Amino acid sequence: MHELTAPPGATAPVEYEEEHGHGDGGTLLGFWLYLMSDCLIFAVLFATFGVLGRNYAAGPSGADLFDLRLVAVNTGLLLLSSITYGFAMLEMDKDRIDATLKWLAITGLFGAGFLSIELYEFAHLFHEGATPQRSAFLSSFFTLVGTHGLHVTFGTIWLVTLMVQVRRYGLIAENRRRLMCLSMFWHFLDVVWIGVFTFVYLMGAMR
Repeated sequence: MHELTAPPGATAPVEYEEEHGHGDGGTLLGFWLYLMSDCLIFAVLFATFGVLGRNYAAGPSGADLFDLRLVAVNTGLLLLSSITYGFAMLEMDKDRIDATLKWLAITGLFGAGFLSIELYEFAHLFHEGATPQRSAFLSSFFTLVGTHGLHVTFGTIWLVTLMVQVRRYGLIAENRRRLMCLSMFWHFLDVVWIGVFTFVYLMGAMR
């Protein structure tokens, strides 16, 4: 609260309140807008794969390349990470710092496991000669799946950063807001991956 000094003979001093930013509502609304823009990016990538996904250029198809058992394990890891993040949010509401950090750490391990299996899959495809330049199908596949993988990578880095912040400063209002934003981002990646698993892997393996 600040006070303006009135000149002699003037009316009483005027008081005004200092603004403190946009608050939680503004931050969450802005993050929702970001997620909507991300939806458009993935919509374009899905549409591109839908158009190019059958152009094999006499090369291997998804039925020749995809290991659905491995992809199913990877899908399970990402879905479990969404559940464990939900547990972290519940502990955050109860102001339990150690329990929140524990569930965040488990979420990070699931995310790291997902990325490890995806990197293994990419390395195996490259070893088989199924590189992005081999066909339009593989170009669109690596672009879509790789973009999602980059999102998970950035989300995992963000998660570790927030764990450090929570450990150092506790569950202050700023950290709670950041955890809520990351929660929306993490669940959004799960929804996108379900689309990838169904549209790219399952349908691709049946062709």
